[in-house]
Amino acid sequence: MNYRHSYHAGNFADVMKHALQWACLSYLQQKEKPFWLLDTHAGIGMYDLLGEQASKTGEWQAGIAKVLAAPNPPEELAGYLEAVRQLNPDQTLRWYPGSPYLAALQLRSQDALTLCELHPADAQELSENVTHDFPHNGTIHVEAGRNGYAALKALTPPPIKRGMVLIDPPFEQRDEFAQVVQALREGTKRWANGSYVVWYPIKDPVAVSEFQQRVADLNTVSKVYCTDMLVRTAQDPSKMNGCGMLFVNPPFGVVQQMATIMDFITPLLAQDQGAEWQGSWLLEA
Repeated sequence: MNYRHSYHAGNFADVMKHALQWACLSYLQQKEKPFWLLDTHAGIGMYDLLGEQASKTGEWQAGIAKVLAAPNPPEELAGYLEAVRQLNPDQTLRWYPGSPYLAALQLRSQDALTLCELHPADAQELSENVTHDFPHNGTIHVEAGRNGYAALKALTPPPIKRGMVLIDPPFEQRDEFAQVVQALREGTKRWANGSYVVWYPIKDPVAVSEFQQRVADLNTVSKVYCTDMLVRTAQDPSKMNGCGMLFVNPPFGVVQQMATIMDFITPLLAQDQGAEWQGSWLLEA
């Protein structure tokens, strides 16, 4: 799968990913102690929905546009949706924040954010979009040209003991699931108390199930929760029929909020009557 994100910004996958990311960091904010977030595949941090690439697909119109227009969103989505609205004050939906930008919004002065971006040009744009806009929101460091999986191994355990790793690869490699499993093995061996959140596309549900089981079988993990959302019936394994998020050591509050968030967004993002979501513990201590 070639997933150049600027073509897909603001789509159903972004809505799910960013709503749950916001919930995770909101939970970490509840304690005064600092937290650290590592984003292994950061991207550029900000996307122009009216630009050439996003305009070619228009996927945001069936994603964030529908959720913003929906009445009575739950309180659990309020922070995420307000972050998008603040970028578009004239009511014209043009700018969509990536994971790094949303994370930077939630940083406090005591927190830290490390962003890995392998492509030098994208890393430069990321720095301009994120670090320049948030000079007082904690410590933000862009690791330009650095492989996110290697960074996970090199940077854990972090000096700040609380925190989360977001693994959101483009899935351009055939062995991407295997790379994620290896990264989780290395990370949880070094930083057992950290939370790890993995986004993944759902094309072939069997391949996803195999990946989930491989994570649950790691002897370095004790709590694994996953949420899968289909926006269409998964009949064609060549299409991205949905997406999921896997949590190792999930923040407790996020699991409690899951049904409220997913029950609201799933029918809005549905592309046929096969749309559904499910969440389950794969491993519960």
